[in-house]
Amino acid sequence: MPSASEPDSIPRRKVPCTAVVLIPPADRWEPIQAIRRVHDPRVGRWMPHVTLLYPFVPELALASAGGLLRPVCESCLPFTVMLAGFDSFAHGTRWATVWLRPEPAAPVVQLQARLLECFPWCDDTSRHPDGFTPHLSVGRWPVRDAAAAQEALQGCWTALSWPVDRVFLIARPEEDDAPFSVRFELLLGQVPQVGA
Repeated sequence: MPSASEPDSIPRRKVPCTAVVLIPPADRWEPIQAIRRVHDPRVGRWMPHVTLLYPFVPELALASAGGLLRPVCESCLPFTVMLAGFDSFAHGTRWATVWLRPEPAAPVVQLQARLLECFPWCDDTSRHPDGFTPHLSVGRWPVRDAAAAQEALQGCWTALSWPVDRVFLIARPEEDDAPFSVRFELLLGQVPQVGA
């Protein structure tokens, strides 16, 4: 499928300087950022986000990649997710990432699978034993402290939701501390207007 429709300008390689993500609206960021400013060493590099594809294609190919992903996004209906509960991933025996669960997960998983069909070599987020797990990272803790951190965060967390109506292609310069920024927005399927 991708080989038949993939523009020649999209190299079949991936870089850690671009990604395809979901981003909550900026007016929902502060409760997330309040946690990340204390516990996430990458708070200055990444905006709050749910990763769909990462690493992704080189930045010079992002416009072409967006062209390939646009019809996929247009064929997917918008949906709403709620960030209500915390979970964690262990990275070896030393560190764990604590994250918020986007619920329901199913529309995020389905959207990611559709996007991955266009870029099957950008499958890092799907290579985990349980497959792709939608998550919004809030910080890093020693593994031994992760469960207590989840419990403490849950105790003072107020669930927030947002309407997912677009996918973002983001990129950053290759310098180590440079932040990601949005390069393209791809709208999810829109309701046809009367008379259109």
